[in-house]
Amino acid sequence: MTGKTTTNQNVIRASVRILTFRITREELLSLSRSNLIFGIFCTWIVGIGRYWDDPGAKPLQHFGIGSVIYIFALSLLLWLLIWPLRPKAWSYRNVLTFVSLTSPPAILYAIPVERFFSLATARTLNVYFLAIVASWRVALLVFYLRRHARLRPASVAVAALLPLTLIVTALTELNLERAVFDLMGGLRAKGTANDNAYVVLFVLSYLSIMLFIPLVFCYLAIAVKEWVTARKGQPSRDP
Repeated sequence: MTGKTTTNQNVIRASVRILTFRITREELLSLSRSNLIFGIFCTWIVGIGRYWDDPGAKPLQHFGIGSVIYIFALSLLLWLLIWPLRPKAWSYRNVLTFVSLTSPPAILYAIPVERFFSLATARTLNVYFLAIVASWRVALLVFYLRRHARLRPASVAVAALLPLTLIVTALTELNLERAVFDLMGGLRAKGTANDNAYVVLFVLSYLSIMLFIPLVFCYLAIAVKEWVTARKGQPSRDP
């Protein structure tokens, strides 16, 4: 019983250290199946919390399954996209475990601000929640790529920004950006009282489209350089 309690404490401790940017590379390398199970559990709970008071949510959203599916898909994208940059100790399970453990901040979306504030105020607060959670997760990704994958600063910047611009650009081309913005930010109430919030989305979409092509070229240049370096049998960076 004591051993199980200690294991649970270590799992929670690792999660807290990730969210506070204090986890070491050795701890990241040692993330186990227990950490992954805990991360999926957190993602599931957060997914339920996001839609618990939304009568228009679909069953997969109400039961948190959509959020769990999302982290598997996002982890696969990150793993495939960053692999050509030759990250150290790169594995899908480790990426998935890390991504799942970044889910707790999204519990902010479970706060039913629509019940306590006006439509305009509630939607504005949800936009702030989105900004906090998104910024936190991007910062965690940068931290992970630098500490765990041991990528150079230029590679970290490209590896962190390219997936984001790819997703936003693709959604913009499909004309799905407003719906996804509502989904990510928990902006469930109908109306136009917070149309200014979509100005933020427009700016992000514009910047993503403008940055996407340059980032692709930078990505290809770094990937080719790492491939050439590997062919020559030279270490690309310190282990």
